[in-house]
Amino acid sequence: MIFNKSYLLNTICIFLLLTFSQFTFAHHSSAMFDKNEIRTLTATVKEFQWANPHVWIQIYIVNSDDRREEWSIEGIGINTLFRRGWRPNSFIAGDIIEISFNPMLDGSNAGAFIGAKFQDGKILGKWE
Repeated sequence: MIFNKSYLLNTICIFLLLTFSQFTFAHHSSAMFDKNEIRTLTATVKEFQWANPHVWIQIYIVNSDDRREEWSIEGIGINTLFRRGWRPNSFIAGDIIEISFNPMLDGSNAGAFIGAKFQDGKILGKWE
């Protein structure tokens, strides 16, 4: 059987596309968050991580046992946030905020960012 170079090249490209496209979709999955639940809590910002592919807001929340817990809240990408007016100093360690997020389905101390309201009334994200 004789293969021409164009056929072989197309076959290799299709194989690579199908093989590696799954990683793109897996990375952007939000299946681990409970989209049916929204938690809104008072928190103190520990750290704001301005990095690709997503920003992270590390916060402290006081739980029902009056103990401080650290939570990790995942945001979207910095390119989109920058266009919306966010900057690397949008959250400063020590800021006290009200924060809304979708919690993890497995109950771990993490969630997907929805919105935050600062003590001066500034709002980032969606707030109702």
